[in-house]
Amino acid sequence: MKIRLLKDKVIGTGMLALSVLSVSLVLLIGIGLYLRSLPILQQYSVWELVTSSSWRPMKGEFGFFPFIMGTLWVTGMSILIAVPLCLFTAIYLSEYAPASFKRFFLPLVNMLAGIPPVIYGVWGVFFIIPIVQRYIAPHFVEFSTGYTVLAGGIVLAVMIFPLIVSIVVEVLSTIPKELREASLSLGATKWETVKKVILRKAFPGIFAAIVLAISRAFGETIAVLMVCGNVPIAPQSIFDPAYPLPALLANNFGEMMSVPLYDSALMFSAFALLIIILIFNIISRAILQKIEIRNA
Repeated sequence: MKIRLLKDKVIGTGMLALSVLSVSLVLLIGIGLYLRSLPILQQYSVWELVTSSSWRPMKGEFGFFPFIMGTLWVTGMSILIAVPLCLFTAIYLSEYAPASFKRFFLPLVNMLAGIPPVIYGVWGVFFIIPIVQRYIAPHFVEFSTGYTVLAGGIVLAVMIFPLIVSIVVEVLSTIPKELREASLSLGATKWETVKKVILRKAFPGIFAAIVLAISRAFGETIAVLMVCGNVPIAPQSIFDPAYPLPALLANNFGEMMSVPLYDSALMFSAFALLIIILIFNIISRAILQKIEIRNA
């Protein structure tokens, strides 16, 4: 009996240690990035770095405002495109589609998640950018190269599509069948049942899926880098080019390290991206807890 209790305690302690270690990795990454960012933080305040729009490393000007806004614009555009499409797709697969169609279609959706990001980038360059340049942008602006926030948002929306659909389908499948039958027995139509019963019950899970997709979108690099234009100017519309923080890192890390503070500036951009994602996840988690308490 003592040996069994000892084994149980050892296993429990081991799992606790591994759990703490996995969570500590985020803290260790943050500390490492902060330490590498110290040289630039000692010369400029955080407020100066995040509010300045001047990016001239050769002159010692490191303004991250255009890159932060580029990240927010492209991510926001992708979510606006992806969420309605993903939500209706998941509802159809879960509530309306025949079982045979669901078994065929859902694996295809999941396969999209396994396509390398560079393939999405190439697809965006040869397909999305010409469409934006020739058929969409001329209706709103005088000229556009096609390398825009809109192009980046479309490519990123396609990339996060399988993630949101898969999670939402799983969330909808957890709703008890009795709720559907009770609603239908009271005379509600299929759509009324979906809208007023199923979606309301599944909303915390749907919200969590969207949060996870936004976190993924924030850090996407290669595909977005290839279609956004990479101009260090804060976008004013969806037809302007953008330069997200991950693209800044991918384009410049390892180059021009002879420029004073350049390496530190890039590390600060990575640190800022990490902080943005953490703040967003903390806020969204707090909102999710309030929703769960209200629906309990």
